Amino acid sequence: MKGKAVLKSLLFAYAITGLLLLLLAFLLFRFDLGKGPVTAGIIAVYVLSCLMGGFMAGKILRKDRYLWGVLVGLAYYLLLLTVSFAVQGKWDMTFLHAVTTFFMCLGGGALGGMLS
Repeated sequence: MKGKAVLKSLLFAYAITGLLLLLLAFLLFRFDLGKGPVTAGIIAVYVLSCLMGGFMAGKILRKDRYLWGVLVGLAYYLLLLTVSFAVQGKWDMTFLHAVTTFFMCLGGGALGGMLS
């Protein structure tokens, strides 16, 4: 039951990611945004997706909500790294960026679990 709930929440988080990235791509195309707004948008996508995934996990499991939110954020981060590495074939991220993204994903998931 718990594994299924985490998997559903993770899939939900990635569905949110897809929708938000499509919106960001449209805004980039339409308004010719610079590097700064796009970077901020990608960070917002990570945090909001993990927040929504953690929120869903907390709603489904109803006990230790923030821990399940953290687990969803961790799974999101690990899948993000795995897919990114598989697509590019090499590690293309600085250590600082990897650590920052890690804490954004965990924090978003934990906050979503707490708010559920």
